[in-house]
This record gives sequence, structure tokens and C-alpha cells, in this order.
Amino acid sequence: MGLGRTPDLRITACTKAPVRAEGDFVLYWMVAFRRTTWSFSLQRAVEWARELGKPLVVLEDLRSGWPWDSARCHRFVLDGMRDNAARLRRAGVLHYPHVEPRVGAAQGLVEALSARACVVVTDDFPVREWQWLVASAARDLAVRVEKVDSNGLLPLRAADCVFPTAYAFRRFLQKNLRDHLGEFPDAGPLAGSRLPALAALPEEIERRWPRAEDALLAGSPAALGALPVDQSVGPVDTPGGPAAAQRALRRFLHERLERYAVERNQPEEEVTSGLSPYLHFGHVSAHQVFAELMELEGWSQGDLAPGASGGRQGWWGVSEAAEAFLDQLIAWRELGHNLTWQREDYDRYESLPDWAQATLDKHAPDLPEYLYSLEYLEQSRTHDSLWNACQGQLVRDGRLHNYLRMLWGKKIVEWSESPRQALQAMIELNNKWALDGRNPNSYSGILWCLGRYDRPWGPERPVFGRVRYMSSQNTARKVRVRGYIARFTS
Repeated sequence: MGLGRTPDLRITACTKAPVRAEGDFVLYWMVAFRRTTWSFSLQRAVEWARELGKPLVVLEDLRSGWPWDSARCHRFVLDGMRDNAARLRRAGVLHYPHVEPRVGAAQGLVEALSARACVVVTDDFPVREWQWLVASAARDLAVRVEKVDSNGLLPLRAADCVFPTAYAFRRFLQKNLRDHLGEFPDAGPLAGSRLPALAALPEEIERRWPRAEDALLAGSPAALGALPVDQSVGPVDTPGGPAAAQRALRRFLHERLERYAVERNQPEEEVTSGLSPYLHFGHVSAHQVFAELMELEGWSQGDLAPGASGGRQGWWGVSEAAEAFLDQLIAWRELGHNLTWQREDYDRYESLPDWAQATLDKHAPDLPEYLYSLEYLEQSRTHDSLWNACQGQLVRDGRLHNYLRMLWGKKIVEWSESPRQALQAMIELNNKWALDGRNPNSYSGILWCLGRYDRPWGPERPVFGRVRYMSSQNTARKVRVRGYIARFTS
């Protein structure tokens, strides 16, 4: 793993306009990778500031009006804005946190800042809402705008096809990832940067688009309650932000990793990493997680196995626990990014494999034994105590145990009027309540319940056809759930 300039493969120009060397500053518009470490986006902005001899301005923007915006997710992001403000202040970089007090209030802010900027750098996150936000803002800007991919170890543009299975993607990774393991972002791109300082933005900008109030960043319930988001989905006990992400990473590596391979599927054990929401909101980098794990394992690139079998274990040349975790962090996580970046219909029924659509459509007229409305599902009002506990955890904690997430989705398929209705119910419940909703991996997990990345299974069943089936009874035989049910049943 080496350091250097941001790889060209990770940089995409959003405008044809040139860099304006006479501008006042370099603008980094932070929308997805909300951290100050291990970020190709921030690194690229620092590179421009050094080259041009200009101050760096970091606009951290939090907007409203998107589907499933909630007090829960806003609080999580706001925790991170507070962390970033402190870090950037210490680095002598102007941090401008803006939170929309009403829908549409940020209109014109990026344009106003860009009019004074030499170049604008932003984040390339492969989900529709973020892509649209960047594209719509960049459309009319008369300055160079670059979006930078800091999603995973494999650059998004390193693969030019959609992979049908995790096995196929693993084979591709095992053939191609070596070339990118020497291209990691700087752990501290601001360290020793000595950039020119900018005391403040022009008064007319700060007056029209005021900074987020200290009370809001500090966690004031009243300030949060005044925002135009769904207040019925309230904050959870899990704190957001890079500082909390670092604590979660240390806890996993030093307290849980050793048991991960054996116990990660046990809902009553706290063995999973807990990093999913921090990865989703960009509070921690997959590169950092990988680097610290491999340092702990005493790994070097020479430990990689030759060839590309596509297998889950053995290629990395580390412990069984580390291999199991890397399969989740890299293979499964980046498989989801691969699809959402390349297919606009990633969240639609039509994106399923042909075999899955055919078998589900064939059995769509089947009458399920139980049929539940979205309201009954959301309120955990089914006959299934284990499923009710899963939904209870999602509502209360904003997360679902990784293994039970599969059962949760499969039962919604079983209890819905059609597979299309099941898909919409899963998306609604997950994106509304989960801290890691609206993520490429959210959509991967949801669509997996309908056959994505899977193969036909037998025997052919009502409702599912040849899509893989799961039952609460079999799940309870495989893993311990009594304590889990007691904990999350209201």
C-alpha cells in the first residue's frame, strides 16, 4: 500500500470549464465522504490548493426534502459535522457547515461559492440522490468541477460490467485488485499542508446562507426538532461522526474480530463490526478499516494467493476471522457499489435476474398463508415473534442484525400480495428506519431476497418459486434467538 497523488481513475470531470487560477480558494463540497482522513476527495482538494497556492474551503452541506429524511439520520450526520468542524479548525481550514432550515434553502449556495472558486471538488457516491445533487449543481457552473470516488478499494471505473454473483465479482477482484492495493488515500491529507488561511467567506454569503447553529451541532433536541425532516423517526443511542466511527473500529478489531468467523451469525452476540452506518455516511473509510485490520494481521501483499478461484477464504492469506470479514467489507460491499453505479434501475424489480423475475411472476397469483399490510409490518404486528423482534430492532436501534436481515426480507416476500409490493415494502421500511438505508448495500440486501446475486433453488415453492426460501423455524434451529426476541419485543 503506497501513497501518492489521487489516481486518475477515481476522478471524473463534471464540467468542461477550466480551472480559474485567479479564484479566491479551492472549494471541497463534502456531501458523501464526511471525514477528514483517508479520503481521496479531500486529498484531491488539498492537491489543488497546494498547486494553486490557494486556501481550502470545505462546505459540508446537509439538505432536506429527500425521501426518508429523518431526525434519526440528520442527528447522525450532525454528530459528524461537529467532529469535522473541530478537526478542520485545528488544521487551519475554513469549514462551512450548512444545514437547510427549510426545504430548498440551500438553493444557490454552491453556485455562489463556485463563482469565487478556482476549482470545485466533490464526492462521487453511486446512489441516485447523491448523483442527481452533484449533476444538477454542476450543470451551470463556469468552473472545473470534479467528483472523486473514495468508495472502496476497487475504483468504480475499474470494472465495466455488472456481475451476476458474488463469486463472479470475487474472481474479478482476485485478478485485478492487486493493481490498486498500492493506491491508498493519505491517512491525514491535511497534515503539514500549510495552506494559505481564509478567515471568513464574504458577508453576503454568510448572511444569505447562515452557518449551522452551534446548538444544532451540539445536539440540541429543540434545534433538531425544528428541521423539516420526519421527526417521528427519532435519534438512536448510537452516536454518529468520525470519532464514534474510530471507537467502533477499535472495538471490533480488538474485542470482536477473534470471534467473528464463528459467532457473527449469532444475534445474541455482539460480534459484528457495527461499521455499516459509518461507512454509509462516510465517517470512516474502507481503506482505513482494511489497513488497520491487515496491520493487526501482520499482512503484506506478498501473502496473496496466486490465481483467482473466486472463493471466500484463502486468497488474502490471513486468519479465518479476517478472511470472513474481508469478504463482507470488500467483496459484498463493493459488489453493491458496482451495480448502483452502472444501473439506474438498481432499486427496481426489473433489475432482478431474468430467472428470478420469471419464477416470481409465475407464482405471483399464489395466495400466501398470511398477508400483512405495510402498517402491520411497520408496527411488528405479525404472528411471527422472531420477525417482530427484527422489526423492533430496526425501529428502536436503526439497524438489523446482519444474519436476521435476510430472514426479515424473505418473510416480507412471503406475506405480500406480490413480489413487487414486497420490494416496495422492504425499501420503505429499511430506508425509513435504518441508519444505513439508501445505501448500495441496502439495495443489494433487499434485492437479494428476491434472487439478485443468487441462483435458482429447489424445490419450487408457492410465492417464491425457485427463489431461495427461509423460515423462522429453521433460523431458530441454526442460531440462538430467545434472548434476541425478549430484547426487541415491545
